[in-house]
Parts: sequence; structure tokens; C-alpha cells
Amino acid sequence: MSYPKIPSWNYSVPAALLLMAPFDILASLAMDIYLPVVPTMPQALATSPEVIQLTLSLYMLVLGVGQIVFGPISDIVGRRPVLLGGTALFAVASFLLAGASSASLFVAFRLLQAIGASAALVATFATVRDVYAERPESSVIYSLLGSMLSLVPAFGPIVGALIADRYGWRAIFLVIGLLSVAAVLNACTRWHETRPTAAAATIALRPILTSFPFWVYTTGFSAAMGAFFVFFSTAPRILIDQAGFSGISFSLLFASVALVMIATARFAKHFVTRWGIAGSLARGMTMLLLGAGMLATGEMFPLAPVASFILPMWIIAVGIVFATAVTANGALAAFGDIAGTAVALYFCVESLIVGIAGTLFVVLLDGDTAWPLAGYTGVTALITLAGLRQLLRKTA
Repeated sequence: MSYPKIPSWNYSVPAALLLMAPFDILASLAMDIYLPVVPTMPQALATSPEVIQLTLSLYMLVLGVGQIVFGPISDIVGRRPVLLGGTALFAVASFLLAGASSASLFVAFRLLQAIGASAALVATFATVRDVYAERPESSVIYSLLGSMLSLVPAFGPIVGALIADRYGWRAIFLVIGLLSVAAVLNACTRWHETRPTAAAATIALRPILTSFPFWVYTTGFSAAMGAFFVFFSTAPRILIDQAGFSGISFSLLFASVALVMIATARFAKHFVTRWGIAGSLARGMTMLLLGAGMLATGEMFPLAPVASFILPMWIIAVGIVFATAVTANGALAAFGDIAGTAVALYFCVESLIVGIAGTLFVVLLDGDTAWPLAGYTGVTALITLAGLRQLLRKTA
């Protein structure tokens, strides 16, 4: 069976991943690389812990909402200018964050950083859709790039802790800025335009927003990504404040979740081929439900933090990979001519669900416990499974 190729994009899958991954990694890395220094930043910037927590939630929200602007723009002007311009803004904002002297400036520069990240992210995933639509390699690329959005923040705190211990918290953002500059310089010569010549010249939202498969698979993506968002929002309070782990110990436990994801992602192509898109999503949501049940059990019958909090998160991590390997294909399959807009809405809806619902679970339930994580993963997984069941009935 033959697949269409983009004439200007002839990279092998490993080469394409090496080119694309830095932009995915940077957008994810900036999300919470400074988690280990969050307890000290209120004093450093003369503000409250709530304001610093707000910068985590705002980044997630703007990362998604900003794509509503940049997705359609990428359909009109192309992926390459959106990618390069967004990453340049991201780099500038990172350098400004390194020099921020007040909480208000830190929040403002953080918003600029999220805007730049949203442009780079939507251009990256739209390029994947342009080049690898309906190809068997797409499950590998989507699962790896999707997993990076979750697993990179697991390594980020380790990197952040090491940098902050030696050079201070400002150096964290300086490093991100320098890495962004390197990514832009590399892409300037190697990232070719992939926007289809038949791409829409106007913004078309209705076909996407009225697509039931789009909502089912985007909800599944939100369940998976939100599980990790709630995890990293509560983990410092549970493992550092409550259990007394050091910053480095906390980061290592955090990173163990990433290792589970990496090991699972290695088999993404195999399980998607065997189970199909719907079957993979169903199994991913089942793993989230299992993890949620284990978290709830750990709260009712207190155990050691590793057994009651980290072990269930390993189970959830497997479910995250099962889901993210297929949700993009399931949600975006019908929108090849408006891929940039579809990708933008995909990430925007996910970010809104995660940012709003995830934050509400953390605020309304006890953020010093695993209840927010158990509640979010359980509820969103059940909603996804219900939608998937209805979708399968319609297509039967």
C-alpha cells in the first residue's frame, strides 16, 4: 500500500523525531521544570504561594487557548513561520523570566512563554498530521510526542533541582532560553514547509466542533494529560511537604513515572496494530480507572507513599501512553485539509479541560492527598469510555 509523501519532507522517522522533538520537549519542559523551587519562589519574588501555583495553571491554559489563534494561521501562512516565530518568542520570554524582579513581571513573562510554546506545539503536530496521516508510523510518532508532553515534566524537576542547587532558580529559565535558540537555529535550515496546497484559506471550526469522534478522542487525550497535570500539581505537597522527601528524591520518584512511559511507548506500534485505535483508547482508560481505584484505596487504608501514590501512578502512566498513541489519529482523521485548525482545537479543548477541571479537583478536594488525582482520572476516564461506547454503536 502506498502513502502520499510531502516532497520537501523526506526524513526517516528517527530523523524526523530528532527534528521535531526539541519543540515538543521545550513546551513540556517549561511547564514545571521549576517545581523543586516552587516552595522558595514566593519569598524570592515577594508574593504568595498561590501566585506561583497560578503560573503553572496559566501556562497550561494559555498553551491550549493560544493554539486557537496559531492553528488557523498555520493553515493560511504555513507551519514553518508559525514554528520559528513561536519558538523565538518562547526563547525571549525565557530570558526575561530569568531576569524577572517581581511577581507581576514573572506572571506576564510566563504568559508570553506559553504563547510562544503554543505556536511551536501546534505547528509541530500539524506537520505530523501533514506528513504521516494514515501511515503506520503515525502511532509511533504520536505516542512518543504525546508521551513527551507528559514524561518530560517528570525529568524536568530533576534538571531544575540540579540547576537551581548549583546556580539558582534564574538559571533554569536561562537554560531553557538557550535550548530554544539552538532549536530555532537547527530548524531554520532543516524544517521544510508541509502545509498542503489545498489547505483552507479561511478558518473553519464548525466541521470540527460538530464531530463526535473529535470530542470522544479529545476527551480521552484530556483524561490522559490531565492525570499527569493533577499528579505534578499535587506531588510536591504529598511527597515533599507531607512525606518529607528531599528535592532530589522527589525528582527521582517523579522520573520513575517517565521510565514507565518510555518502556510502554516502545511497544506503541504493536499494541495499536493489535487493538486498533478504539481498543487502545479503551484499554488506556481502563488503566486510568484501575490507578484511580488504587489511589482511593491508599487514602482509605494509609500505606507508604511509594505504594499508595507512586505505584498507582505507574499504572496510570501505562494508560496515558495507550491513550496518547491513538487519540490524535482518532480526533483528527477527517480534517486533513484543515489540520492546523483541528490540531489547535484538539490541544485547546484538552488544555481547557485539564486546566479548569484539573485545577478544580485540586482546589475542591484536599491537594495534600491523592483524592484530586483519583477523582480526576476516575471521572474523565468514565466519561471517555461512555463516549467511546456510543461512538462504536454509531459506527457498527
